[in-house]
Amino acid sequence: MFDRKLYRADMIRCALCENAPCSNACEGLDPASLLRSVWFDDEKAAASRIPAADLCAACSAPCERACVRPGQVPIRRLLTRLREEVRPLLELPLPEDEERLRTRFCGIPLENPFLLSSSVVASTYDMCARAFEAGWAGAAFKTVCSFEIHEASPRFSAITGSDGGIIGFKNVEQLSDHSVAENMEIFRRLKRNYPTKFILASIMGQNDAEWEELARLCQENGADAIELNFSCPNMADGGLGSDIGQVPELVKRFTAAARRGASIPILAKLTPNVARMSPAAEAALQGGADGIAAINTIKSVIGVNPHTYVSSPAVHGMSAVGGYSGSAVKPIALRFLTELGQNPTLTGMHLSAMGGVESWQDALEFLLLGADSIQVTTAVMQYGYRIIDDLKAGLNLYLAEKGFQSVAELKGLALDSVSETTDVLERDTVIIPKFHREKCIGCGRCVISCADGGHQAIRLSEDRRPLFSAKQCVGCHLCVLVCPQRAISSSRKRITKRS
Repeated sequence: MFDRKLYRADMIRCALCENAPCSNACEGLDPASLLRSVWFDDEKAAASRIPAADLCAACSAPCERACVRPGQVPIRRLLTRLREEVRPLLELPLPEDEERLRTRFCGIPLENPFLLSSSVVASTYDMCARAFEAGWAGAAFKTVCSFEIHEASPRFSAITGSDGGIIGFKNVEQLSDHSVAENMEIFRRLKRNYPTKFILASIMGQNDAEWEELARLCQENGADAIELNFSCPNMADGGLGSDIGQVPELVKRFTAAARRGASIPILAKLTPNVARMSPAAEAALQGGADGIAAINTIKSVIGVNPHTYVSSPAVHGMSAVGGYSGSAVKPIALRFLTELGQNPTLTGMHLSAMGGVESWQDALEFLLLGADSIQVTTAVMQYGYRIIDDLKAGLNLYLAEKGFQSVAELKGLALDSVSETTDVLERDTVIIPKFHREKCIGCGRCVISCADGGHQAIRLSEDRRPLFSAKQCVGCHLCVLVCPQRAISSSRKRITKRS
């Protein structure tokens, strides 16, 4: 089986270009689209689009010469690997239609489960229109409010990985800076021009009357459903945003106010800045909500300039606690979603999940832990609306391979495998790691980690190959995680734990 992480590592220097020169230079393929699929864990869908004939064999690789980083991205080799290593493993071709992706949002049809989440990526008519044209099923529009918004500059900062990509993203952005009337006009235009797309109107009021009035206006101007923003970490002053989401009584009160203004589905978007989300979720249900959206961003401080001593983003010598998102928060989002999915009181409520989704496999994890729909922001900010192609293709192919007829069949299939405590875990056997010596490059990373962070079960031979002691091993699998070549895996061998 091919190794996704190694495929991505092979194209680590790819810039994922706009109007990519590599594709402009290639007459037979679209290398940029295929490489994007590799980046977003969608190698199978990419391989299904590659013809059986080897178009690269007699080619002089103009794609590599045209690359904005000439000689740094092995385009021809990657395409060849897709054809030779992945294509033969395909169980099924990529489905020609997307019927399996169709689902429902509180009974309302969705073309697929993927929505833009309420943020800058869904803040104008033009942006939403381009996203709809690209294939997104709908959008949670940037939060509508009746008070003036004046944004700071700069308002974003990030933690990046070794490839320069964003791992964690921080923002101090607030709500829509359009007037209520301007946003209502946008809703009307979107619904008129894109009647099959889903409009989730995010709102935030300052009191009961505003929550009720904004809900009424959104329904009257074309919104399909309403999302109550009880979670923005950047609007805490004056009892707004996450200040509300931390107090179940306020969640219930303002949900009830919005319900008085609208009969369309209502979701409460809840803050992760709590120990447990269930009390607020149950309060939202009592107030008349039809579903929950989670998670919003996590309060954070990232980066301190070693010369100015100011955190990031720095605004005229000051910074502030802001909202953290991106792939780094996915485990936290999955934890909260699991809590909601396992809560019997919330059975039947729509769960619209978000928090670190970049690939179709990320989305799949949320669906398996109880989500009904998926919202995305940070990945769009980094890679653009075009990621919808691989989100849809990857999930569609997975559904076909597994024999599922709809996205809805995935809901909650993994919930029973997760416990809130580690007390339920079996502790009487040790699973020994398996070393794939043909992949090993003799770096010794496993030796270092096992010696200094494990149980001293590995040493390096004279020819720089790992020598393993099953007697010393406790089966922690740290070596599996640190190996840069993925040359160590979990084996099927189990031994009875020593007393």
